[in-house]
Amino acid sequence: MKITGAEKGGIDLRSQQDILNEMAKCLDLWKKKYGVKRIGLFGSYSRGEQRESSDIDVLVEFMDHAVTFDHYMELKLSLEDLFQKSVDLVIVDDIKPGLKPTILRSVKYAEGS
Repeated sequence: MKITGAEKGGIDLRSQQDILNEMAKCLDLWKKKYGVKRIGLFGSYSRGEQRESSDIDVLVEFMDHAVTFDHYMELKLSLEDLFQKSVDLVIVDDIKPGLKPTILRSVKYAEGS
């Protein structure tokens, strides 16, 4: 029997919209706790090409004062706990110049309240 994220206490991810909705629900908390300015989805989930083995590619922009290793790791662990999947968390300012235009064109941002 396959155990889904929902059965493990997370959510069952079926679409990019599921992920974006869950990130939007957490955005205000993440802003206060980690200094997140914007957070979004890119990669296979943003294109609707995810497989069961796919990790979740998340792009984050931190407020200037908030870019710390602790905030990065705590946010990554929070995302992995929420989605019950491996998360590749990328800071927007750290994207390689050759990849940046492609990633920024494909990113879908979560919208908070």
